[in-house]
Amino acid sequence: MPAISAEGVQKYLRRLDIPDPGRPSVAGLFALHRAHVERIPYEVIDIQLGRWTSVQPHHAVNRVLAGRGGYCVQLNTAFSVLLAALGYQVSRHASGVQASAAIPAVNADVAPHMALSVELDGTRWLVDVGLGDGLYEPLPARPGSYQQGPFSYRVSCSATEPTGLRLDLDPRASVTGIDVRPTAARQREFTRWHHYLVTSRESRLVRALTVMHRGADSIDALTGCLLRHVDGTGRTVRELETRAEWQDALGDIFGLRPGGAGPEQLDALWARVRAAHELWLARKAASRAS
Repeated sequence: MPAISAEGVQKYLRRLDIPDPGRPSVAGLFALHRAHVERIPYEVIDIQLGRWTSVQPHHAVNRVLAGRGGYCVQLNTAFSVLLAALGYQVSRHASGVQASAAIPAVNADVAPHMALSVELDGTRWLVDVGLGDGLYEPLPARPGSYQQGPFSYRVSCSATEPTGLRLDLDPRASVTGIDVRPTAARQREFTRWHHYLVTSRESRLVRALTVMHRGADSIDALTGCLLRHVDGTGRTVRELETRAEWQDALGDIFGLRPGGAGPEQLDALWARVRAAHELWLARKAASRAS
């Protein structure tokens, strides 16, 4: 596992607002996981801007230290480096993402994702801070049904990754589930997928600007111009009609202010996001009319 400097660890912990997590413990692991999904959002802004990005560990950590988020591999890579530096026994695992219940589950070679596991006091924990609207806390890496606030999860044996685990997410999440390969993965397994994920028009990271984070009892998600909030009382969706509303949501709700992006780049990004939204509205209206 790549190292991070003592200064980097302290800066990372300040971002999480955890001054001293103490020695490795279940309570410490849970506190770190909760803080990560609350404070460091899933986001693909650089990908939408066409800017260079990487999944190499030093780059993933530097994104967090600079006040940014990232997509699944970047977030879980950075978190794994922090956990290792704090003394946790952490492994990375290639996983397959089932995007919706309308399509079959797949293995990690078809729809790649990174998940983590942590061995602690004789128990193995499934850890994932990279799903955006997924887990709030780690889950035991064994079959069972689990509740986190108003959201339900189920861990079972995977049908696509032999001897691996299947995590079914709450039906209100953005993906249906993941199938986790049991063996630990090397970073290069994720690096080879990165170019496709950040450049292909088929990639969901390229198709839409998405920002998400998880609270104890809620999910906030921005997809294009639609701001979604889900909690125990239901689901609300609000359309952001102006660049000011959209940029305020990035800052006020998700704590993001795209560093290094000038007004012209943000204007271009907003124009692209709004055009895609208008096209979606037109297609929706046409579908209803037919």
